[in-house]
Amino acid sequence: MTNETNKKPEEIRYLEGPQSRWDDFKVTIRTVLDFIKGYRTLHFAGPCVTIFGSARFDENNVHYQDARKIGAEIAKLGFTIMTGGGPGIMEAANRGAKDVGGRSVGCNIELPFEQHHNPYLDKWVTIKYFFVRKTLLIKYSYAFIVMPGGFGTLDELFEALTLIQTKKIQNFPIVIFNTEFHKNMIEYIEDMKRAGTISPEDLNLMLVTDSIEDTVEHIKACITRFGLGYKEKRFSPMKWLFEERQ
Repeated sequence: MTNETNKKPEEIRYLEGPQSRWDDFKVTIRTVLDFIKGYRTLHFAGPCVTIFGSARFDENNVHYQDARKIGAEIAKLGFTIMTGGGPGIMEAANRGAKDVGGRSVGCNIELPFEQHHNPYLDKWVTIKYFFVRKTLLIKYSYAFIVMPGGFGTLDELFEALTLIQTKKIQNFPIVIFNTEFHKNMIEYIEDMKRAGTISPEDLNLMLVTDSIEDTVEHIKACITRFGLGYKEKRFSPMKWLFEERQ
């Protein structure tokens, strides 16, 4: 391995093809440690609703304001608001939860920019690998709300849709908020239906709306449909693991 290769970030080197067995083993161990760190932080956080959205909106932006209101209303239902832990929409949703005395957690990612956690979190964990972070954001949630965002938000949306479509997770509600912002994406999904690459019933996996009230009512379906099973299966902290209930 050349010195130039060694200067590259670990993730880039890993995705460039076969590495030495020792390098692949080290990445495997770091991945396991990432998961364990996430489990320790988030194990007692739920039941959660995860809100996805851009890190680039400030508090004067209408999307930020909508996310703050939605975070507050969902927190009033008794859910913990989970986000990617960063600024923008994520901060707004966590802030909304704190506005009403709700619980708020974040699953942050190490990045050269936009990676700092926001100040409205009761607990947070910073993860090195994107695929670990996405797993954790989905693992603890009973519903997903997709606000305006960029590539990362679309990645998270279609990850959740794919897992539900392929029955890898239950049919948890997905809300896509703001029809004007997402209209081209919705048209593209309609094109996929017409082309037969998805089934007509796949469109029922998501609600597209501009209404905070409709969003809240749709999320309430979780309470009836899934019975907030996390509360029924409440785990006790293990003192020997230095765990604490949130």
